[in-house]
Amino acid sequence: MLENNPLELPKDRQSSLPIFTSIFKWMNIFGLGNEAVPAPSMSNFVLIWIGQVLSLVGSRMTGFALSLWVYQHTNSTIQFTLLILSTTLPTILISPIAGVIVDRFPRRWIMIISDFCAGLCTLLIAWLFISNHLEIWSLCLVSAISASFNVFQGLAYSSATTLLVPKAQLGRASSMTQIRLAIAEILSPALAAALLVTVQLPGIVIIDLSTLVLALICLLVVKFPEVNSREHPHAETNSFWQEMTFGWNYLVARPGLLALVMFIAITNFLIGSDEALTTPLVLSFASVQSLGTIYSIAASGLLVGSVVMSIWGGIERQMKTIFVSMAFLGLFYVLAGLTASTIVFTIANFSIFLIVPIVNGSIQVIYQKKVAPEVQGRVFAFRSAVVQGFLPLSYLASGALADRFFEPIMATDGALAHSIGQIIGVGHGRGIGLMFIIMGLFSLVVTFIAYLYPRLRLVENELPDAIPDQLVPQGGSQK
Repeated sequence: MLENNPLELPKDRQSSLPIFTSIFKWMNIFGLGNEAVPAPSMSNFVLIWIGQVLSLVGSRMTGFALSLWVYQHTNSTIQFTLLILSTTLPTILISPIAGVIVDRFPRRWIMIISDFCAGLCTLLIAWLFISNHLEIWSLCLVSAISASFNVFQGLAYSSATTLLVPKAQLGRASSMTQIRLAIAEILSPALAAALLVTVQLPGIVIIDLSTLVLALICLLVVKFPEVNSREHPHAETNSFWQEMTFGWNYLVARPGLLALVMFIAITNFLIGSDEALTTPLVLSFASVQSLGTIYSIAASGLLVGSVVMSIWGGIERQMKTIFVSMAFLGLFYVLAGLTASTIVFTIANFSIFLIVPIVNGSIQVIYQKKVAPEVQGRVFAFRSAVVQGFLPLSYLASGALADRFFEPIMATDGALAHSIGQIIGVGHGRGIGLMFIIMGLFSLVVTFIAYLYPRLRLVENELPDAIPDQLVPQGGSQK
């Protein structure tokens, strides 16, 4: 039975995915499924988190080094963008399938298998490079396959957090996940740039694989609690297509959570626009060295915000934190576009990235509390597909709008040069500055509208928590 063996699946769930079922069946034969699991504990989560931090830094180092190789090898912005898209699109396309897998099989072993397969992809890239067979198309293909495995790993990690930590510590666990991303953003580019001069790409790959081994050891040592759903007996269906669309149906039945998805998507759209427009805006009034400094300070803002949330944990009602943070986010976007000043933009951009982990952490806590653990894979997968889908949209829309509309109207002889231009200035970059101001005002308006929507404002009151104060592991008992 499922209660006695977390790797054994109900019979009606073993038919549609024979490959995955066979893998976990052999794991049972070799005794890998007969593991006593502990109660939720922050110490177990911290051990896994350390392994994930090391692995993420290693993989980001390899990704940064490969992106430099592509640009230096081709001197083509288009092919550089193709590499980015090859790692972004799998998140949108694979997430619905990955969500079903994550809810069907033990999440710990999904993380282990996914990490291992991603490591094989890294080895393949290293072999192609050493043998002088690495081409742009092959790099994009292998990167897309590796990113697909990372989708499985990320969803399993996110869903498993609910099981790994006590309910009262979900806010800190979510913030630590943001810290993991911030550490990687700060360390990986600098380390990769330094190591490319000394050990070059093969050496960076070896370091990446070493960090991956450490992450796998942490996953093998720590046992994950698994929950058995008794309260949602109809959550699982025999139709794979129905399970792929389960996340949508689940959220439609809970309009507050669905509205929260759109709120996340808007935040991602703004952040994506920020990423796309920061470089041309800053270079319109500052040097390349100043741009690098601004990016480093912004990444430190991400780290500081994550640390603040991990210590503070947020207020009891996370929606209040979200609304206030989004309002400040809008104000700082306005500040970033008001004047062509390195100091002002640095302060504004640091503050924006300081707020991002606070918003993300609060949103994640709400979903972890309100979505039943046994269906989090599918629900989080739908959320991820929608949210990530807004990133390429923001990249394309912001660039096109800047070049073809906003920059021309804010030129010296542009349509708004004698009106808005008298306030924020005219010339190169001021059209993008106006875009930042509009993004800020847009954030304020959307936040106000969202606050007026009672299903979203009261989502924490209207929806009961889907997890008890203490989860009971399979085969365990609550004291």
